[in-house]
Amino acid sequence: MKNCIVIIPTYNEIENIEAIVREVLAQNDAGESVFDIMIVDDGSPDGTAEKVKELQEEYLGRIILEQRKGKMGLGTAYIHGFKIALAMGYEFTCEMDADFSHRPVDMVKLYFACLNDGYDLAIGSRYSNGVTVINWPIGRVLMSYFASWYVRQITGMQIMDTTAGFKCYRSIVLKTIGLDKIKFVGYAFQIEMKFLTWKYGFKITEVPIIFQDRTKGVSKMSTKIFKEAFLGVIQMKLRSLFRTFHR
Repeated sequence: MKNCIVIIPTYNEIENIEAIVREVLAQNDAGESVFDIMIVDDGSPDGTAEKVKELQEEYLGRIILEQRKGKMGLGTAYIHGFKIALAMGYEFTCEMDADFSHRPVDMVKLYFACLNDGYDLAIGSRYSNGVTVINWPIGRVLMSYFASWYVRQITGMQIMDTTAGFKCYRSIVLKTIGLDKIKFVGYAFQIEMKFLTWKYGFKITEVPIIFQDRTKGVSKMSTKIFKEAFLGVIQMKLRSLFRTFHR
């Protein structure tokens, strides 16, 4: 069975894509490569996919490129990638951003938390060991921190960084939670995935990371995304009251 693949959704990441691919693929354990990569590109007009195709020729068999026609939402990009990773037999599937806000060296920590320590989901956490965020305006730090507090109050999950998008899943989690039943496509997608993992009783850990805001390219965050998360958490909690969670 193949071991671990990192899914990276992209839209207009030409300034970051080559560097992030090279750094992820450079991660190794005792000289053995740790990760393969899947890029899910939503029709970037800036040439992101074309650059990935060039890299595929250099890293034969280690980069998968999935091209979609236009922006279809972060959640659908990950679900698309999860299904392919499961079909290909990967035991572990990771997710990260393309903009270096998530450090590839920290991805190794998440992977080993699942591989060696027996966790089903390892979360790269900005808030499990104080606040480890660099270069964010204080307003955005506070909004993110209190968003996680809000999610904990509504759902009962004891996860400090409920909105984190830096994670490693064991394949059994993705097979169990019902990917076709995921409702949200934006910011709330990350919360819903954690909530379902928790409701099914899987072992979850938070691994402290250093999170640094992007230095190249443009953030995809918007007030619409935050609104979806705020209202979506209540909807998600209410739906769960009428659903059973058995493995």
